[in-house]
Amino acid sequence: MKGLMKKNWLLCAVVLGAALSCREAPPPVGPTPTPAQLAWQQMEMNLFVHFGPNTFSGLEWGLGSEAEDLFCPTGLDCRQWARIARAAGMKGIILTAKHHDGFCLWPNPYSRHTVRESRWRDGSGDVLKELAEACAETGLKMGVYISPWDRNDPTYGTPAYNDNYARTLRSVHDGTYGPLFEHWFDGACGEGPNGKRQVYDWPLFHRSVLDLQPQAILFSDTGPGARWVGNERGIASETNWSTLHIEGFSPGAGAPPTESLSGGDEDGGHWIPAEADVSIRPGWFWREAENDRVKRVDELMDIYLGSVGRNAVLLLNVPPDTSGRIHPVDSARLMAFRRRLDAVFGNDLSQGARVQTSSSYGLRFRGRNLLRGGYDTFWAAAAKDTCASFILDLPQERCFNRLQLQEYIPLGQRIRSFVVEIPAEDGRWQLLAEGSTVGYKRILTFPEVRSRRIRVRITSAKASPVLCGAALFLDNDA
Repeated sequence: MKGLMKKNWLLCAVVLGAALSCREAPPPVGPTPTPAQLAWQQMEMNLFVHFGPNTFSGLEWGLGSEAEDLFCPTGLDCRQWARIARAAGMKGIILTAKHHDGFCLWPNPYSRHTVRESRWRDGSGDVLKELAEACAETGLKMGVYISPWDRNDPTYGTPAYNDNYARTLRSVHDGTYGPLFEHWFDGACGEGPNGKRQVYDWPLFHRSVLDLQPQAILFSDTGPGARWVGNERGIASETNWSTLHIEGFSPGAGAPPTESLSGGDEDGGHWIPAEADVSIRPGWFWREAENDRVKRVDELMDIYLGSVGRNAVLLLNVPPDTSGRIHPVDSARLMAFRRRLDAVFGNDLSQGARVQTSSSYGLRFRGRNLLRGGYDTFWAAAAKDTCASFILDLPQERCFNRLQLQEYIPLGQRIRSFVVEIPAEDGRWQLLAEGSTVGYKRILTFPEVRSRRIRVRITSAKASPVLCGAALFLDNDA
Protein backbone atom coordinates (compact mmCIF):
# COMPACT_ATOMS: atom_id res chain seq x y z
CA MET A 1 0.00 0.00 0.00
CA LYS A 2 2.81 2.41 0.92
CA GLY A 3 4.57 1.59 -2.36
CA LEU A 4 1.42 2.37 -4.32
CA MET A 5 0.95 5.67 -2.49
CA LYS A 6 4.57 6.55 -3.19
CA LYS A 7 4.13 5.76 -6.90
CA ASN A 8 0.96 7.86 -7.04
CA TRP A 9 2.72 10.75 -5.31
CA LEU A 10 5.60 10.56 -7.76
CA LEU A 11 3.19 10.43 -10.69
CA CYS A 12 1.37 13.51 -9.41
CA ALA A 13 4.67 15.32 -8.97
CA VAL A 14 5.70 14.50 -12.52
CA VAL A 15 2.34 15.63 -13.92
CA LEU A 16 2.42 18.83 -11.86
CA GLY A 17 6.01 19.53 -12.91
CA ALA A 18 5.14 19.03 -16.56
CA ALA A 19 2.15 21.33 -16.22
CA LEU A 20 4.27 24.03 -14.62
CA SER A 21 7.03 23.71 -17.20
CA CYS A 22 4.52 24.09 -20.05
CA ARG A 23 2.75 26.98 -18.39
CA GLU A 24 2.10 29.96 -20.60
CA ALA A 25 4.03 33.17 -20.00
CA PRO A 26 2.49 35.83 -17.76
CA PRO A 27 -0.05 38.06 -19.54
CA PRO A 28 1.22 41.44 -20.79
CA VAL A 29 0.63 44.56 -18.71
CA GLY A 30 -0.29 47.87 -20.34
CA PRO A 31 0.97 48.94 -23.77
CA THR A 32 3.71 46.80 -25.31
CA PRO A 33 6.18 47.37 -28.18
CA THR A 34 5.56 46.23 -31.71
CA PRO A 35 8.16 43.83 -33.14
CA ALA A 36 9.63 46.79 -35.05
CA GLN A 37 9.89 48.86 -31.86
CA LEU A 38 11.58 45.99 -30.02
CA ALA A 39 14.09 45.53 -32.85
CA TRP A 40 14.71 49.30 -32.82
CA GLN A 41 15.35 49.33 -29.05
CA GLN A 42 17.77 46.43 -29.38
CA MET A 43 19.91 48.51 -31.76
CA GLU A 44 20.85 50.66 -28.71
CA MET A 45 23.22 53.06 -30.53
CA ASN A 46 22.98 54.70 -33.95
CA LEU A 47 24.98 57.34 -35.79
CA PHE A 48 23.39 60.69 -36.65
CA VAL A 49 24.95 62.46 -39.65
CA HIS A 50 24.30 66.17 -40.09
CA PHE A 51 25.57 67.07 -43.54
CA GLY A 52 24.55 69.65 -46.15
CA PRO A 53 25.04 73.31 -47.11
CA ASN A 54 25.55 74.21 -43.43
CA THR A 55 28.73 72.11 -43.50
CA PHE A 56 30.17 74.65 -45.92
CA SER A 57 28.57 77.87 -44.62
CA GLY A 58 29.25 77.27 -40.92
CA LEU A 59 25.60 77.91 -40.03
CA GLU A 60 23.49 75.70 -37.81
CA TRP A 61 20.26 76.74 -39.53
CA GLY A 62 20.67 77.59 -43.20
CA LEU A 63 18.71 80.48 -44.66
CA GLY A 64 17.34 78.59 -47.63
CA SER A 65 18.73 81.17 -50.03
CA GLU A 66 22.17 79.56 -50.32
CA ALA A 67 23.30 78.77 -53.86
CA GLU A 68 23.15 75.08 -54.69
CA ASP A 69 26.82 75.17 -55.70
CA LEU A 70 27.75 75.82 -52.08
CA PHE A 71 27.35 72.08 -51.53
CA CYS A 72 30.45 70.54 -53.08
CA PRO A 73 32.25 67.88 -50.99
CA THR A 74 35.66 67.16 -52.44
CA GLY A 75 35.83 63.47 -51.52
CA LEU A 76 32.49 62.16 -50.27
CA ASP A 77 33.00 58.68 -48.82
CA CYS A 78 29.86 57.17 -47.31
CA ARG A 79 31.68 53.85 -47.03
CA GLN A 80 34.06 55.53 -44.60
CA TRP A 81 31.07 56.67 -42.52
CA ALA A 82 29.71 53.13 -42.48
CA ARG A 83 33.04 51.52 -41.59
CA ILE A 84 33.54 53.92 -38.70
CA ALA A 85 29.96 53.51 -37.48
CA ARG A 86 30.21 49.73 -37.48
CA ALA A 87 33.60 49.75 -35.75
CA ALA A 88 32.15 52.07 -33.10
CA GLY A 89 29.35 49.61 -32.37
CA MET A 90 26.56 51.52 -34.10
CA LYS A 91 23.76 49.55 -35.72
CA GLY A 92 22.38 52.22 -38.06
CA ILE A 93 22.96 55.63 -39.64
CA ILE A 94 20.38 58.43 -39.87
CA LEU A 95 21.22 61.18 -42.38
CA THR A 96 19.83 64.72 -42.54
CA ALA A 97 18.62 64.28 -46.11
CA LYS A 98 16.91 67.69 -45.91
CA HIS A 99 17.49 70.22 -43.15
CA HIS A 100 15.54 73.44 -42.54
CA ASP A 101 17.25 75.19 -45.48
CA GLY A 102 15.34 72.86 -47.81
CA PHE A 103 18.38 71.57 -49.71
CA CYS A 104 17.92 67.89 -50.62
CA LEU A 105 20.84 65.48 -50.66
CA TRP A 106 19.05 63.41 -53.29
CA PRO A 107 17.60 64.58 -56.64
CA ASN A 108 14.13 65.19 -55.21
CA PRO A 109 11.80 65.51 -58.22
CA TYR A 110 9.57 67.88 -56.21
CA SER A 111 12.23 70.50 -55.48
CA ARG A 112 14.60 72.75 -57.42
CA HIS A 113 16.98 73.03 -54.49
CA THR A 114 18.87 69.72 -54.58
CA VAL A 115 22.16 68.06 -55.47
CA ARG A 116 20.83 67.90 -59.03
CA GLU A 117 21.18 71.69 -59.31
CA SER A 118 24.67 71.77 -57.75
CA ARG A 119 28.09 71.58 -59.37
CA TRP A 120 28.92 68.53 -57.26
CA ARG A 121 29.47 65.63 -59.63
CA ASP A 122 28.02 67.78 -62.41
CA GLY A 123 24.57 67.45 -60.88
CA SER A 124 24.49 63.65 -61.06
CA GLY A 125 25.30 62.96 -57.38
CA ASP A 126 23.00 61.32 -54.84
CA VAL A 127 24.19 61.13 -51.23
CA LEU A 128 21.26 58.93 -50.18
CA LYS A 129 22.08 56.37 -52.84
CA GLU A 130 25.74 56.21 -51.84
CA LEU A 131 24.85 55.88 -48.17
CA ALA A 132 22.26 53.18 -48.88
CA GLU A 133 24.87 51.17 -50.76
CA ALA A 134 27.46 51.66 -48.00
CA CYS A 135 25.03 50.58 -45.28
CA ALA A 136 23.99 47.49 -47.24
CA GLU A 137 27.62 46.49 -47.74
CA THR A 138 28.47 47.04 -44.07
CA GLY A 139 25.38 45.44 -42.53
CA LEU A 140 24.02 48.68 -41.09
CA LYS A 141 20.46 49.94 -41.21
CA MET A 142 19.70 53.33 -42.73
CA GLY A 143 17.27 56.04 -41.67
CA VAL A 144 16.51 59.59 -42.78
CA TYR A 145 15.79 63.01 -41.32
CA ILE A 146 13.68 65.18 -43.63
CA SER A 147 12.74 68.44 -41.96
CA PRO A 148 9.16 69.62 -42.51
CA TRP A 149 10.36 73.21 -42.16
CA ASP A 150 11.58 74.47 -45.52
CA ARG A 151 13.07 77.95 -45.84
CA ASN A 152 13.42 77.57 -49.61
CA ASP A 153 10.16 76.09 -50.92
CA PRO A 154 7.93 78.94 -52.20
CA THR A 155 4.77 76.99 -51.25
CA TYR A 156 5.78 76.78 -47.57
CA GLY A 157 3.08 78.47 -45.48
CA THR A 158 0.27 77.43 -47.85
CA PRO A 159 -1.92 74.29 -48.05
CA ALA A 160 -0.02 73.24 -51.18
CA TYR A 161 3.15 72.68 -49.18
CA ASN A 162 1.77 69.75 -47.20
CA ASP A 163 1.08 67.86 -50.41
CA ASN A 164 4.50 68.76 -51.79
CA TYR A 165 6.21 67.61 -48.60
CA ALA A 166 4.22 64.36 -48.68
CA ARG A 167 5.41 63.74 -52.24
CA THR A 168 8.96 64.46 -51.07
CA LEU A 169 8.60 61.84 -48.36
CA ARG A 170 7.31 59.28 -50.81
CA SER A 171 10.20 59.93 -53.18
CA VAL A 172 12.55 58.65 -50.47
CA HIS A 173 10.41 55.85 -49.04
CA ASP A 174 9.25 54.31 -52.31
CA GLY A 175 11.96 51.65 -52.18
CA THR A 176 14.55 53.51 -54.22
CA TYR A 177 16.87 53.54 -51.21
CA GLY A 178 15.82 50.20 -49.78
CA PRO A 179 14.21 49.62 -46.39
CA LEU A 180 14.57 52.57 -44.01
CA PHE A 181 14.42 51.67 -40.33
CA GLU A 182 13.56 55.14 -38.98
CA HIS A 183 12.17 58.44 -40.17
CA TRP A 184 13.10 61.43 -38.03
CA PHE A 185 10.43 64.15 -37.95
CA ASP A 186 11.76 67.40 -36.52
CA GLY A 187 8.96 69.54 -35.10
CA ALA A 188 10.62 72.82 -36.14
CA CYS A 189 8.17 75.25 -37.73
CA GLY A 190 9.63 78.62 -38.62
CA GLU A 191 8.93 81.09 -41.39
CA GLY A 192 9.35 80.24 -45.05
CA PRO A 193 10.57 82.52 -47.86
CA ASN A 194 7.15 84.22 -47.93
CA GLY A 195 7.31 85.01 -44.20
CA LYS A 196 4.55 82.53 -43.33
CA ARG A 197 4.50 79.52 -41.07
CA GLN A 198 3.08 76.15 -42.07
CA VAL A 199 0.26 74.25 -40.39
CA TYR A 200 1.58 70.71 -40.72
CA ASP A 201 -0.69 67.81 -41.71
CA TRP A 202 0.92 65.17 -39.50
CA PRO A 203 -1.56 62.37 -40.34
CA LEU A 204 -0.75 62.88 -44.04
CA PHE A 205 2.99 62.86 -43.34
CA HIS A 206 2.76 59.67 -41.31
CA ARG A 207 0.68 57.90 -43.95
CA SER A 208 3.12 58.94 -46.64
CA VAL A 209 5.86 57.00 -44.88
CA LEU A 210 3.97 54.07 -43.37
CA ASP A 211 2.00 53.23 -46.52
CA LEU A 212 5.33 52.52 -48.18
CA GLN A 213 7.44 51.39 -45.21
CA PRO A 214 5.08 50.04 -42.52
CA GLN A 215 7.98 48.80 -40.35
CA ALA A 216 9.70 52.19 -40.18
CA ILE A 217 9.93 53.81 -36.74
CA LEU A 218 8.45 57.31 -36.89
CA PHE A 219 10.26 59.66 -34.51
CA SER A 220 8.79 62.91 -33.19
CA ASP A 221 7.76 64.51 -29.89
CA THR A 222 4.68 62.25 -29.95
CA GLY A 223 6.02 59.28 -31.88
CA PRO A 224 4.21 57.15 -32.84
CA GLY A 225 7.31 54.93 -33.04
CA ALA A 226 9.75 56.77 -30.77
CA ARG A 227 9.83 60.09 -28.94
CA TRP A 228 12.40 62.84 -28.46
CA VAL A 229 14.01 62.70 -25.02
CA GLY A 230 13.36 66.42 -24.47
CA ASN A 231 16.95 67.70 -24.59
CA GLU A 232 19.99 67.62 -26.87
CA ARG A 233 22.38 66.36 -24.20
CA GLY A 234 21.63 62.68 -24.88
CA ILE A 235 20.38 62.09 -21.33
CA ALA A 236 17.08 60.50 -20.24
CA SER A 237 15.52 60.84 -16.81
CA GLU A 238 16.51 58.28 -14.19
CA THR A 239 12.84 57.30 -14.15
CA ASN A 240 12.05 56.56 -17.77
CA TRP A 241 8.83 54.91 -18.86
CA SER A 242 8.43 53.83 -22.47
CA THR A 243 4.76 54.77 -22.31
CA LEU A 244 3.41 58.23 -23.11
CA HIS A 245 0.23 60.31 -23.15
CA ILE A 246 -0.19 61.85 -26.62
CA GLU A 247 -3.81 62.95 -26.65
CA GLY A 248 -3.98 66.72 -27.16
CA PHE A 249 -0.28 66.98 -28.07
CA SER A 250 1.58 67.37 -31.35
CA PRO A 251 5.23 67.63 -32.47
CA GLY A 252 7.00 70.95 -32.01
CA ALA A 253 5.25 73.76 -30.12
CA GLY A 254 2.44 71.42 -29.03
CA ALA A 255 4.77 68.77 -27.58
CA PRO A 256 4.17 67.05 -24.24
CA PRO A 257 5.87 68.59 -21.19
CA THR A 258 9.64 68.15 -20.98
CA GLU A 259 9.33 65.84 -17.99
CA SER A 260 7.09 63.51 -20.02
CA LEU A 261 9.48 63.54 -22.97
CA SER A 262 12.43 62.75 -20.74
CA GLY A 263 10.75 60.28 -18.40
CA GLY A 264 7.59 59.10 -20.13
CA ASP A 265 4.27 58.66 -18.33
CA GLU A 266 3.77 55.66 -16.05
CA ASP A 267 0.14 55.30 -17.09
CA GLY A 268 0.63 56.48 -20.68
CA GLY A 269 -1.65 54.81 -23.18
CA HIS A 270 0.91 54.37 -25.98
CA TRP A 271 4.26 52.59 -26.22
CA ILE A 272 6.59 55.36 -27.42
CA PRO A 273 10.14 54.84 -26.09
CA ALA A 274 12.73 57.60 -25.85
CA GLU A 275 15.53 58.36 -28.28
CA ALA A 276 18.35 60.52 -26.92
CA ASP A 277 20.14 62.66 -29.52
CA VAL A 278 23.41 64.49 -28.91
CA SER A 279 26.33 65.72 -30.98
CA ILE A 280 29.93 64.67 -30.44
CA ARG A 281 30.78 68.35 -31.07
CA PRO A 282 29.27 71.57 -29.68
CA GLY A 283 27.36 72.06 -32.95
CA TRP A 284 25.41 69.68 -35.15
CA PHE A 285 27.31 70.49 -38.35
CA TRP A 286 31.09 70.29 -38.76
CA ARG A 287 33.21 73.35 -38.13
CA GLU A 288 36.99 73.41 -38.23
CA ALA A 289 37.06 75.64 -35.14
CA GLU A 290 35.50 72.78 -33.13
CA ASN A 291 38.11 70.14 -33.98
CA ASP A 292 39.60 70.54 -30.50
CA ARG A 293 36.20 70.44 -28.79
CA VAL A 294 35.13 66.88 -29.60
CA LYS A 295 33.67 65.18 -26.52
CA ARG A 296 36.05 63.18 -24.36
CA VAL A 297 35.62 59.45 -23.78
CA ASP A 298 34.49 60.10 -20.19
CA GLU A 299 31.74 62.38 -21.50
CA LEU A 300 30.65 59.82 -24.06
CA MET A 301 30.53 57.14 -21.39
CA ASP A 302 28.35 59.34 -19.18
CA ILE A 303 26.04 59.89 -22.16
CA TYR A 304 25.87 56.14 -22.80
CA LEU A 305 24.94 55.46 -19.16
CA GLY A 306 22.37 58.26 -19.27
CA SER A 307 20.72 57.02 -22.46
CA VAL A 308 21.16 53.31 -23.19
CA GLY A 309 21.61 52.79 -19.45
CA ARG A 310 18.29 54.52 -18.78
CA ASN A 311 16.01 52.73 -21.23
CA ALA A 312 16.63 54.95 -24.27
CA VAL A 313 18.31 54.56 -27.65
CA LEU A 314 21.38 56.75 -28.20
CA LEU A 315 21.62 58.73 -31.45
CA LEU A 316 25.14 60.19 -31.55
CA ASN A 317 25.77 62.87 -34.17
CA VAL A 318 29.16 62.75 -35.91
CA PRO A 319 29.17 65.31 -38.75
CA PRO A 320 31.42 64.88 -41.81
CA ASP A 321 33.70 67.74 -42.84
CA THR A 322 33.76 69.64 -46.14
CA SER A 323 35.52 66.75 -47.86
CA GLY A 324 32.54 64.53 -47.08
CA ARG A 325 34.48 62.35 -44.66
CA ILE A 326 34.37 61.97 -40.89
CA HIS A 327 37.27 63.95 -39.44
CA PRO A 328 40.18 61.94 -37.91
CA VAL A 329 39.62 63.54 -34.50
CA ASP A 330 36.01 62.34 -34.36
CA SER A 331 36.92 58.90 -35.69
CA ALA A 332 39.68 58.43 -33.13
CA ARG A 333 37.37 59.48 -30.30
CA LEU A 334 34.73 56.98 -31.42
CA MET A 335 37.28 54.17 -31.48
CA ALA A 336 38.49 55.07 -28.00
CA PHE A 337 34.88 55.14 -26.80
CA ARG A 338 34.31 51.68 -28.29
CA ARG A 339 37.40 50.34 -26.51
CA ARG A 340 36.10 51.72 -23.22
CA LEU A 341 32.70 50.10 -23.71
CA ASP A 342 34.31 46.77 -24.55
CA ALA A 343 36.66 46.97 -21.56
CA VAL A 344 33.73 47.52 -19.19
CA PHE A 345 30.82 45.60 -20.66
CA GLY A 346 32.78 42.84 -22.36
CA ASN A 347 33.40 41.06 -19.05
CA ASP A 348 30.24 39.99 -17.23
CA LEU A 349 31.26 39.28 -13.64
CA SER A 350 28.00 37.50 -12.85
CA GLN A 351 29.00 34.47 -14.93
CA GLY A 352 29.06 31.26 -12.91
CA ALA A 353 26.71 32.62 -10.27
CA ARG A 354 23.85 30.65 -8.74
CA VAL A 355 20.50 32.46 -8.72
CA GLN A 356 18.03 32.36 -5.87
CA THR A 357 14.61 33.95 -6.35
CA SER A 358 11.73 34.78 -4.05
CA SER A 359 9.36 32.93 -6.40
CA SER A 360 8.85 31.96 -10.03
CA TYR A 361 5.93 31.71 -12.41
CA GLY A 362 6.84 28.14 -13.34
CA LEU A 363 9.77 25.94 -14.27
CA ARG A 364 10.15 27.64 -17.65
CA PHE A 365 10.63 30.98 -15.94
CA ARG A 366 13.12 30.18 -13.20
CA GLY A 367 15.80 32.53 -11.95
CA ARG A 368 18.63 30.88 -13.88
CA ASN A 369 17.16 32.46 -17.03
CA LEU A 370 18.55 35.78 -15.79
CA LEU A 371 22.06 34.63 -16.71
CA ARG A 372 21.38 32.58 -19.83
CA GLY A 373 22.08 35.48 -22.21
CA GLY A 374 19.12 35.17 -24.56
CA TYR A 375 16.63 38.02 -24.56
CA ASP A 376 13.63 35.71 -24.98
CA THR A 377 14.43 33.60 -21.91
CA PHE A 378 13.39 35.31 -18.71
CA TRP A 379 12.65 34.97 -15.05
CA ALA A 380 9.07 35.74 -14.09
CA ALA A 381 8.05 36.02 -10.45
CA ALA A 382 4.87 34.38 -9.23
CA ALA A 383 1.70 36.10 -10.38
CA LYS A 384 1.02 38.02 -7.16
CA ASP A 385 4.66 38.59 -6.16
CA THR A 386 5.04 42.27 -7.11
CA CYS A 387 7.76 42.75 -4.49
CA ALA A 388 9.93 39.94 -5.78
CA SER A 389 13.69 39.58 -5.30
CA PHE A 390 16.66 37.58 -6.50
CA ILE A 391 20.16 36.89 -5.20
CA LEU A 392 23.27 36.31 -7.28
CA ASP A 393 25.64 33.98 -5.42
CA LEU A 394 29.00 34.32 -7.17
CA PRO A 395 31.65 31.54 -7.25
CA GLN A 396 33.97 33.84 -5.28
CA GLU A 397 34.24 37.45 -4.15
CA ARG A 398 34.45 39.85 -7.05
CA CYS A 399 34.84 43.63 -7.44
CA PHE A 400 32.15 45.50 -9.37
CA ASN A 401 30.57 48.95 -9.67
CA ARG A 402 27.94 48.49 -12.38
CA LEU A 403 24.71 46.48 -12.33
CA GLN A 404 22.75 45.93 -15.53
CA LEU A 405 19.12 44.82 -15.52
CA GLN A 406 16.75 44.14 -18.41
CA GLU A 407 12.99 43.72 -18.40
CA TYR A 408 11.31 41.52 -20.98
CA ILE A 409 9.38 44.42 -22.50
CA PRO A 410 7.18 42.36 -24.88
CA LEU A 411 5.17 41.76 -21.70
CA GLY A 412 5.16 45.45 -20.78
CA GLN A 413 7.23 47.70 -18.53
CA ARG A 414 6.43 46.81 -14.94
CA ILE A 415 9.06 47.83 -12.38
CA ARG A 416 8.59 51.13 -10.53
CA SER A 417 11.43 50.86 -8.00
CA PHE A 418 14.11 48.51 -6.73
CA VAL A 419 17.03 48.39 -4.30
CA VAL A 420 20.40 46.67 -4.54
CA GLU A 421 22.01 45.18 -1.44
CA ILE A 422 25.14 43.28 -0.41
CA PRO A 423 25.90 41.52 2.88
CA ALA A 424 27.58 43.51 5.66
CA GLU A 425 30.24 41.95 7.90
CA ASP A 426 27.52 40.81 10.30
CA GLY A 427 25.67 39.07 7.47
CA ARG A 428 22.81 41.53 7.30
CA TRP A 429 21.87 43.01 3.96
CA GLN A 430 23.00 46.61 3.54
CA LEU A 431 21.89 49.09 0.89
CA LEU A 432 24.27 49.54 -2.02
CA ALA A 433 22.12 51.49 -4.50
CA GLU A 434 18.54 52.05 -5.52
CA GLY A 435 16.73 52.74 -8.77
CA SER A 436 13.31 53.32 -10.20
CA THR A 437 12.34 52.07 -13.67
CA VAL A 438 14.23 49.41 -15.61
CA GLY A 439 12.67 48.97 -19.07
CA TYR A 440 14.70 47.46 -21.90
CA LYS A 441 17.98 48.19 -20.13
CA ARG A 442 19.02 49.88 -16.91
CA ILE A 443 22.65 50.29 -15.84
CA LEU A 444 23.01 51.33 -12.22
CA THR A 445 26.31 52.84 -11.06
CA PHE A 446 27.78 52.86 -7.56
CA PRO A 447 31.20 52.97 -5.87
CA GLU A 448 33.33 49.87 -6.34
CA VAL A 449 32.58 47.08 -3.89
CA ARG A 450 33.89 43.58 -3.31
CA SER A 451 31.34 40.90 -2.54
CA ARG A 452 30.31 37.34 -3.29
CA ARG A 453 26.59 37.98 -3.03
CA ILE A 454 24.28 40.69 -4.29
CA ARG A 455 20.52 40.99 -3.87
CA VAL A 456 18.11 42.91 -6.08
CA ARG A 457 14.80 43.59 -4.40
CA ILE A 458 11.94 45.00 -6.45
CA THR A 459 10.03 47.20 -4.02
CA SER A 460 7.18 48.28 -6.31
CA ALA A 461 5.85 47.02 -9.62
CA LYS A 462 2.68 47.22 -11.72
CA ALA A 463 2.62 43.43 -11.85
CA SER A 464 4.95 40.54 -11.08
CA PRO A 465 8.42 41.40 -12.46
CA VAL A 466 9.65 39.79 -15.67
CA LEU A 467 13.43 40.14 -16.10
CA CYS A 468 15.51 38.62 -18.90
CA GLY A 469 18.96 39.79 -17.85
CA ALA A 470 21.18 40.66 -14.89
CA ALA A 471 24.89 41.35 -15.15
CA LEU A 472 27.73 42.84 -13.10
CA PHE A 473 30.64 44.86 -14.46
CA LEU A 474 33.68 46.80 -13.29
CA ASP A 475 34.70 50.12 -14.79
CA ASN A 476 38.28 50.68 -13.69
CA ASP A 477 38.27 54.22 -15.11
CA ALA A 478 35.15 55.40 -13.29
